[in-house]
Amino acid sequence: MSVAPPPPAQWHRVLTLLADISLLIGTRAVWTTAASHRPAVAAVISVCYASILACGVLALVVRRARSLARVDLCVLVTGVTLVLCAWVMLHKGSDEALLTTQAARELAAGRPMYGQPWPWLFGHGVALTPTVTGGYDLTYGYPPLAPLLAVPLLWLGHGGAPATAVSTGALVAGTVVLWRMLPAPWRSAATMVCLGFGMLPSYGRLGYPAIVALALLVPVVVRWPRTGAGGRLGAPGLARAACLGAACAAQQLPWFLAPFLLAGIYAVRRGELGGRAAALVVLRFAGAAATVWLLINTYFVVSEPGTWLTGIALPLTQGAVLHGQGVVDVSLYLTNGSDRLDWYSHASLLLFAGLLALFVLFVRRLGPAATVLPWCAFYLATRSQDGYYLMMTPLWLAAAVTAPASAFAGAWQPRPRLLSGPRRRPARFAAAALLLVPALGSAAVAATGTPPLRMQVTAARHPTPGTVSRLTLQVTNTAGTALAPHFTLTLGQGMDPYWRIVRGPRALPAHSTARYELRPPSGRFRLPGPGARVRLRAFTASPQTLSSADVQGELRRAG
Repeated sequence: MSVAPPPPAQWHRVLTLLADISLLIGTRAVWTTAASHRPAVAAVISVCYASILACGVLALVVRRARSLARVDLCVLVTGVTLVLCAWVMLHKGSDEALLTTQAARELAAGRPMYGQPWPWLFGHGVALTPTVTGGYDLTYGYPPLAPLLAVPLLWLGHGGAPATAVSTGALVAGTVVLWRMLPAPWRSAATMVCLGFGMLPSYGRLGYPAIVALALLVPVVVRWPRTGAGGRLGAPGLARAACLGAACAAQQLPWFLAPFLLAGIYAVRRGELGGRAAALVVLRFAGAAATVWLLINTYFVVSEPGTWLTGIALPLTQGAVLHGQGVVDVSLYLTNGSDRLDWYSHASLLLFAGLLALFVLFVRRLGPAATVLPWCAFYLATRSQDGYYLMMTPLWLAAAVTAPASAFAGAWQPRPRLLSGPRRRPARFAAAALLLVPALGSAAVAATGTPPLRMQVTAARHPTPGTVSRLTLQVTNTAGTALAPHFTLTLGQGMDPYWRIVRGPRALPAHSTARYELRPPSGRFRLPGPGARVRLRAFTASPQTLSSADVQGELRRAG
């Protein structure tokens, strides 16, 4: 008499159901657009709705684990279909997509790709990245893999469609790889994190090169503590190294993850094989990754070495203005600025170094968090936007499922005498505090800085009651050094384009006062409704400072 197979676990059913539900988020908006422009796409989305309903029922009623695995596959196919439908309707992309596509066009034409400003790509709703020097970042500032992949897709047309096709295709491919590599009961979690909620598909449609890097990191992170087991990389280990090198050639975010992975691999392998064998494994792995990275970059290293190096380092050196959801919000929105903005960057670097040191010291405890720890440093950075860690969340899932704490139970940890003595517990807490306090102190220094410029609106020209065409300011420099301010008016979060200085000194001497006359970049600035916050901001580059003032009342009273 045959024994019936056990039913699937209830948590597996719930996970499948949650993945199925997550596909509903944002789908109606795409269907609404498609219904009026592309009815065929709307019809496909309607079929996907039917699939979501059917999968919801089946996830709760099927009796065998094999049947539920088929439901998981159906949820994945439905998610991929919805992502492709959304791309068909919304594929113009963002500033990153336009820059990537233009870089691909320059590459296809045999022209330099790095260091070339393309101002015509921006404006008309395309975001600009202002810098503290009073200008904008108008050049391509990422490693070259995304443009290389976009070259064969230039036939898709103008705008950012080729870049959005690359990133959306990479997201789909990365999702399928993650789904396949995870244990069967966990596969719907990959669908939910990668395709559900509408988060990552929107970044794919915006053409972010980081999505390409994410897809390449998936096979690196899944079961990463097994890399080099027994002292041999083998084909799987070399494939992981190649993917890591390619990911580092797609975007800069993998640069921050790589040290944690290399340190973790060394610790696990040293616990198994000893120091010398572990070092050889890590060297071979890092060498293979570096070789792939160099192969992808070779053409640019040879043809435009200076601008290539400047270009791939641009996000770290461009001096972009404060932006994000991190500690910088203290200086942006809660106070009137700071004369110590550089300390935010110091804090971010110190936190990254401190977290890496903690990871090495306590790898048995922190090993499972290797794919989360690197992004914590961005919370203190001058550019702390949530996309830096949001786009990497599938890696969190991959590590949580395939790199549990048990994988690090025998990992090697450096144990100085102070940390292994009879009072080791307090000593370890003290070591952790010692490694993190410099970063937190630097962030506090930056956040408690004072704005160096006092600004007051003395006159405003109103061509119409609701607009401003010229602004007159009285500005006092309270700092001990001359400052060259760049002014803008902002509504809500983010930064609007800089206003042009019509009259006033380029550099305001220390402890002096001057009058400035400013003109909006578009000729007129439209005043918001009553109650809206209007912030006058002044950035300086050397040193990096921010001074702000609320001027909504002055703008309406000044005449």
